[in-house]
Amino acid sequence: MAESKDQRHPQYTKDRQIANELLTQTAPKNRDYAELGRLIIRYKDFVGARDIQADLLKVLNNWQLTEEVLFAKTRDIHAIGKVYMAEGEGQDDWA
Repeated sequence: MAESKDQRHPQYTKDRQIANELLTQTAPKNRDYAELGRLIIRYKDFVGARDIQADLLKVLNNWQLTEEVLFAKTRDIHAIGKVYMAEGEGQDDWA
């Protein structure tokens, strides 16, 4: 059986910074919840970036959330309005 080799995600550097910021949040805002959900989706089943994956789980635990509760919360947040446009970003980055 072939050994799988970890890959480097093209957004790793930017996502590492976001994950670091999320780790420091004690009172998350809507954008923080949205970012956490987005990154969890991006790195779920990704072969690599294991440090980011582990840190995203730490953030979930720190905020006392499950993925299910987080995703329900982010659906509500996105139903209200554009979380990313509110802070001047012109592009959602879901890739």
